[in-house]
Amino acid sequence: MELGLSGLASNFDWRSLVDQIANVERLPQRRLMSEQNLLEQRKNAYGSILTQLNILATRVDALKSPDLFQARKASVGDAAAASATASAGAAEGTYTFEFRQLATAARQVGQGNIGGPLHDGPDVSGLSLATAGFAAPITAGSFRVNGALVEVTADDTLQNVFDRIGSATGGAVVGSYDPAQDRIRLDSAGPIVLGSATDTSNFLQVAQLHNNGTGEVSSAGALGSVRLTASLAESNLATTVSDGGAGAGKFRINGVDISFHADDRLDAVLRRINESSAGVTASYDFSNDRFVLANKGTGDMGIALEDVTGNFLAATGLQGGTLDRGRDLLYTVNGGGELRSQSNTIREGSSGLAGVTVTALREGETTTVRVEGDAGAMRKAITDFIDAYNKVQSQIASQTASTTDSEGKVKASPLTADGDADGMSATLRRMVYSPVSGEGLGLRHLESLGIVSNSNDDKLELADPEALDRALAERLPAVRALFSDPDHGLAVRLGSYLTRMTGDEGVVASKQSLLTRQASDIGRQIDDLERIVQSNRARMLDRFVVMEKAQANINQQMQFLMQRFGSTQARV
Repeated sequence: MELGLSGLASNFDWRSLVDQIANVERLPQRRLMSEQNLLEQRKNAYGSILTQLNILATRVDALKSPDLFQARKASVGDAAAASATASAGAAEGTYTFEFRQLATAARQVGQGNIGGPLHDGPDVSGLSLATAGFAAPITAGSFRVNGALVEVTADDTLQNVFDRIGSATGGAVVGSYDPAQDRIRLDSAGPIVLGSATDTSNFLQVAQLHNNGTGEVSSAGALGSVRLTASLAESNLATTVSDGGAGAGKFRINGVDISFHADDRLDAVLRRINESSAGVTASYDFSNDRFVLANKGTGDMGIALEDVTGNFLAATGLQGGTLDRGRDLLYTVNGGGELRSQSNTIREGSSGLAGVTVTALREGETTTVRVEGDAGAMRKAITDFIDAYNKVQSQIASQTASTTDSEGKVKASPLTADGDADGMSATLRRMVYSPVSGEGLGLRHLESLGIVSNSNDDKLELADPEALDRALAERLPAVRALFSDPDHGLAVRLGSYLTRMTGDEGVVASKQSLLTRQASDIGRQIDDLERIVQSNRARMLDRFVVMEKAQANINQQMQFLMQRFGSTQARV
């Protein structure tokens, strides 16, 4: 174990001396660390170049794509009447569409008044407003009858409300319930006036009681409605839902099985229908007390219904309902014969226009759809290539440059004088500046597209945008060949070169791997040298410790002798 302090006996700080000697011995390690750091900088520099090369490769791939120079765009004469898109290779032209009839979805409309009555008799003293089968919950608050205030609470029965009406009007208005008609009736000797601007309860609206200028006011329709949040058994359907007795009810819509249990909530079964693959949306029409199934897709097609186990479809009135047929889209193209589509989105299978998709928005409208080459997409692909190429050259230049400071000292970048990095820059420059070879190519130089060197560095510049636009408009096949000719195209040749550079076993990856190995080898050398330093340091420390102990023994002996001879002289 090392002593915490040195020189207690020898009065010599030998530990500091040992540390200084060890520090001197680490000089070779520091040189190696400097070399290792430079290798790491070079590897990171290649990583930065690789990132930009990968982006350039993506831009080059876009220029090679056969779809790019067949890109199409569609424009509509009246955007309110239709929208349109065109895929690559769609036939160019102008087409006139007349939309004679828009497509609509078919609906299975269930039987009305499917809910049971509020009560089975005229005595409603036990009929709670909270659990009665009204179409909507009754809210607590107040309303007025003949100007008199009538209070309603959440715990009231329907008879409580009748009694309060009678009390508030001094017996002038009498309320009752007619189970045969499932309606509430208010009677008075004179005209009844219902409601006020300050009513806070919705009782009159939910009970469908409206002023008619007479002394006899009845609900506008049957009041009993379905309770969606209750179980099927307690949902107030006029016909009790059966699940077959075993809790394994099942019905089928468009061939898709839907399971249910009598204890399931009604809205949960509707949600199960909507989330299934039956292709319909189930809903409840409160106004008409009926269920409706609507096809999710448009077109004149039916809805197949079948109760398999139990009677859900029959009890909800859907099985005995009527089909409100959907309509197909009827349209013409360029004044030809009438065509038909189940969807309002017209595809080539219906119109015969390959790659053109038109969506009709208004019935009875006529509009034009123009399909033409998408020069904007092509132009963007070319300018994106220029931008990516310039970023590669900028990255290589920044990593290989050397600068001189104000004192004349030269500062090198990580890849200064690196032949591989310089070679990549030169190869890319040569490939984009050299003419494209091959017979039958109408354009051989990027300069033909207005793309030139900016004369300052290795970057490209779109010096003449109009030249590029003219070439895309007038010489599109030649532009396509310049970039994507399978044997000689610039993008094809650049793509092959970039693959060799950026692949998993490409030049850049191999260079990075070599630098990583070299840095790792230096790391091992540093570790080996540090072990030697630590061994030498431990050996020196051990020797100084022995020396310190010897010095301490000598000091003790000297002190003993001084004490012994000092006392003898004193006696003499």
